[in-house]
Amino acid sequence: MRRHHRSVFALLAGLALLLTACGGGEGPSLAKEKTPGLANSPGVTTPARGDYIVEAAVPMLEVYDEPDAPTPSSEYENPWYYATDTQKKYPINSVFFSDDQKPGWVRVLLPVRPNGSTGWVKASDVRLVPSRYRIDVDLSDHELTVYDGDQVFLQDTVAIGKPSTPTPIGRFYLRILVKPPDPTTVYGPYAFGLSSHSDAFEEFNGGEAQVGIHGNNDASVLGQDVSSGCIRMDNDAISRLATALPLGTPVDVHA
Repeated sequence: MRRHHRSVFALLAGLALLLTACGGGEGPSLAKEKTPGLANSPGVTTPARGDYIVEAAVPMLEVYDEPDAPTPSSEYENPWYYATDTQKKYPINSVFFSDDQKPGWVRVLLPVRPNGSTGWVKASDVRLVPSRYRIDVDLSDHELTVYDGDQVFLQDTVAIGKPSTPTPIGRFYLRILVKPPDPTTVYGPYAFGLSSHSDAFEEFNGGEAQVGIHGNNDASVLGQDVSSGCIRMDNDAISRLATALPLGTPVDVHA
């Protein structure tokens, strides 16, 4: 059985190294912005269809390949801990995304390779809330659109991965939000870590090559293919998203 204690995103590992190289005394901190709360009790009855944010409600969340599997195939520690370059550890609730449920069970999108991996968790072990927002990233148009229900909440021109280090395509979700101590670096004022992994790297700067959506320190690159796989946004736009979007929000990336 695979046990997932903690995961370090490529962009966060790189951020920690960058801060060290620049002489920063403090590592990046978890952003404490307002986010919509999840349901108050585990095992919430849900309709058969729809998008839901899923938060673990037990210390160790067991994930099964199928609802009728005799034993779990993996476990996720709750909370998991993000460690900075200064060895500080920040607890983060284990959050997932779901678009399918069965009586007593919830299918969740997992933050592991290969991208798009899913598993089933017991409904009694999680809290669910309908996902109000969703993010659509059109790589061909270099355009990121955030929807609040059926309405456009925000639209922005973004930079994406180079041909040699492309931005992964698929459905993912927001898993962590970090606020760098220096907003003028390549990461800008905020960085969301996604559940996706790079298709070009197995590891990146000592991390697991997971990618994300973050700010930017050079507006001239927006609309271009310049990154190692991450999606770079205007700083005002990412700041707006940081105060509105809950972790677990789905992210659809397509060509």
